[in-house]
Amino acid sequence: MTISDEELAEQRAGIDRIKAPSRLRVVAGRFSRSVQGRIGFALLVLMFLLAFAGPYLGRWSYTDKDFMAFLQPPSAEHWWGTLQTGADVYAVTLRGMQKSLIVGLLAAVIGTTLAAVVGAFAGYFMGWADRSLTWLTDLLLVLPAFLILAIMSPLFAEGQWPLFVLVLALFLWMVTSKIVRSMTISLKEREFIQAARFMGVSPVRIIFRHVIPNMSSLLAVDATLNVSAAILTETSLSYFGFGIQPPDVSLGSLIADGAKTAVYAPWTFWFCAGLLIVTVLAVNLVGDSLRDAFDPTAKRGGQ
Repeated sequence: MTISDEELAEQRAGIDRIKAPSRLRVVAGRFSRSVQGRIGFALLVLMFLLAFAGPYLGRWSYTDKDFMAFLQPPSAEHWWGTLQTGADVYAVTLRGMQKSLIVGLLAAVIGTTLAAVVGAFAGYFMGWADRSLTWLTDLLLVLPAFLILAIMSPLFAEGQWPLFVLVLALFLWMVTSKIVRSMTISLKEREFIQAARFMGVSPVRIIFRHVIPNMSSLLAVDATLNVSAAILTETSLSYFGFGIQPPDVSLGSLIADGAKTAVYAPWTFWFCAGLLIVTVLAVNLVGDSLRDAFDPTAKRGGQ
């Protein structure tokens, strides 16, 4: 039986319409099949909604003081109780969550971007560029980040928290940068990179259009896990008084204040500590699920 030209053309058109799913769709499908990924994502969305929409549900602002209710337990007037200063625990805790989430996200994005750019340039150009950037990376690795941030803490006054984010991000990218450098050295010998180079594409364009996008899985997972690292670092610094400075608050400063009264007024400590644990747990669950989704050999990533 012979096939007419019209039938052959229809079959070819049907084949052309069948497109392989994009990598992003495959990763999204694998992530959606992960139970821990769904739980982590749902918890993370809930934390963001609570932090940024929750303050509109309460009647107290984080700057308000109720001088008729010092260190009072949760009630209809103050849902999560009050502090020694009369501040509403619900309002100040959500304000602290906002700061911790913003600092964690921005520091993670900036740190991962620095790691990608520095590592890719060092691995692609090699020579003096590699030696200079590697020397800078090694120098930052041996510097005591906590001590430097503590010394610079007077600069992180109210309204200057973006400076704190930048300084914190400067100490999050070095290890990932070394991994990106090694991967770039391998990638630049691949056929599609060589073809782009022979076609006259500039090295900077090759790095940003071909090298870095081919490491998107590593960078996505690194950025996600850096969020929890940045939140914990900011919380630790604020706990010792070196992070977000008064009169602003963060989860670290609230935990430090609440620890003094946690025995006889547990509401001053457990709400902020519990939200910190849930937030970091949610970020880690999302990061682990993303790693499994990007890795086709992972057993938990689905079929």
